[in-house]
Amino acid sequence: MTVQLPVRIGLIGGGGIAGAHLKGYATIPDRVKVTAIADAVPETVEKRVAETGATGYADFRELVQDPNVDAVDICLPHHLHKDAIVAAAEAGKHILCEKPLCLTAEEAAAVRDAVQKAGVTLMCAHNQLFMPAVAKAKEVIDSGALGDVYEVRTTDSFYNDFDPESMGWRGHSKTSGGGEYIDTGYHPTYLLMHLSGGRPSQVFAMMSTHRLDFMEGEDSAQVLVRFDNGSVGQLVTSWAYDAAPGTDRFSVVGNKGSLSSDGSTLRVKLRGEDEQVYAHEPVDTFAAEIDDFVTCLETGRRPLNTEEEGIAVLGIILAAYESARTGKAADVLSV
Repeated sequence: MTVQLPVRIGLIGGGGIAGAHLKGYATIPDRVKVTAIADAVPETVEKRVAETGATGYADFRELVQDPNVDAVDICLPHHLHKDAIVAAAEAGKHILCEKPLCLTAEEAAAVRDAVQKAGVTLMCAHNQLFMPAVAKAKEVIDSGALGDVYEVRTTDSFYNDFDPESMGWRGHSKTSGGGEYIDTGYHPTYLLMHLSGGRPSQVFAMMSTHRLDFMEGEDSAQVLVRFDNGSVGQLVTSWAYDAAPGTDRFSVVGNKGSLSSDGSTLRVKLRGEDEQVYAHEPVDTFAAEIDDFVTCLETGRRPLNTEEEGIAVLGIILAAYESARTGKAADVLSV
């Protein structure tokens, strides 16, 4: 099912991350137009309507019925994602959804059923996949240059200055789904899976609260993942501290060589050959993600990460929380 340009977008949730998405839409005004915005806070709706000229709604259930909307962009708190996805799918709207896709296996099943029954396109907003260094690394891996992938590592840690007043819904497990790991830690998780080329089967994890002890969830996580292709992934993520200087953003080791990156420069070292260095200029990954979403709707091409990948990433996260709870490795449950 393709969509004629310009694609008409209904933005569901106008605060926080919606600002980065609106900047992305503004880079391709000939291909996309924000025609509707929904938010439960009247001041937020008023602000975004003034910025865009879109029609404002207090409830996303009304927005998804707007005939001037082809696709929705969900920028809501985590616990509201499932209901918005299902409502949009049932209304025949295509979907771009911020991470995480949803919070539980039951919600994941409902999302998959709704999207596949409606035949709409869902793209997970996994913006770090659009970093040029990641795209080049994936090209190298898929070419077979590294051979069989043995090990993947990812890191996404920074010093977060949240306090109890500024954390809002993120400070509560019921609305966030956990702590730092299901939030910022979601990024190195989907990146780990993307670079491994496999599907997760087993997880071992340790969760910690080093500094942000007013949170209900963890502020840091270390996670090991075994994939069905034999590769093993390891990730570190935290709001408590910056990664040590020189820490790779991601690395991959195979039987023929390895690659590593700080997020911009990619270094590829094949056994018996000189190191190849690829330098990339930084890009707005939200703009790149949105451009790709529009292209998928225009051409019918499958997004890099659909509900299937989103559910697999959620499976890693849920297994990691179970492992941290029991102190044992946990199987990734299929949905």
